[in-house]
Amino acid sequence: MHIGPDDQKHITEMIRATEKKTSGEIFCVMTQASSDYRLVPVAWAAIIALFVPLPLLFFTNIASTTIYLFQLVAFLMVALVLLLPTVRFLMVPRRVLRNRASLEAQRQFAAHGLHRTEARTGVLIFVSVAERHVEVVADVGIAAKVSQEVWDRAVKALVQAIKNDRPADGFVEAIRICGEVLAEHFPPDAINRNEQPDKLVVM
Repeated sequence: MHIGPDDQKHITEMIRATEKKTSGEIFCVMTQASSDYRLVPVAWAAIIALFVPLPLLFFTNIASTTIYLFQLVAFLMVALVLLLPTVRFLMVPRRVLRNRASLEAQRQFAAHGLHRTEARTGVLIFVSVAERHVEVVADVGIAAKVSQEVWDRAVKALVQAIKNDRPADGFVEAIRICGEVLAEHFPPDAINRNEQPDKLVVM
């Protein structure tokens, strides 16, 4: 999934226009993956290698040292295949992918200081490509007034745009949806200080 410089500029402009109507802060992050999951293929390779000696021990007269070498070779070959990016993510349970991506969304929320806005009105729109995970994280000041249905609607719009290979349009639509509810509950104050950079961070 690719977002070019022009797309990023369009997203930045949308954030700026939206934040003029609210005291809330919107920040966007897109990461290629929330984890490398390298331990999962290694674990699968170890499990498979454990069973390699069984038929050799029961049905052949091969020496134990040779069986050990077969076991080692099996482990290395399986691990190398499963470590390929196109294969690796298929080996990870969907629940693990979802949990890891959700944890990364929370980490990015904190890492970019969205929990430190003056009125606790930070919103993160987060996409993790490899996990196919989209999430909106809202600070406590917003969560107390806005129902989950609003964030779900923003997520749905972004997911649909990504499926149609229009990720930038998806971010713009998600920003619009979040901005509408922020403007309703958190109108701009007299100063309306911009506390966060207006941009999409691509990792």
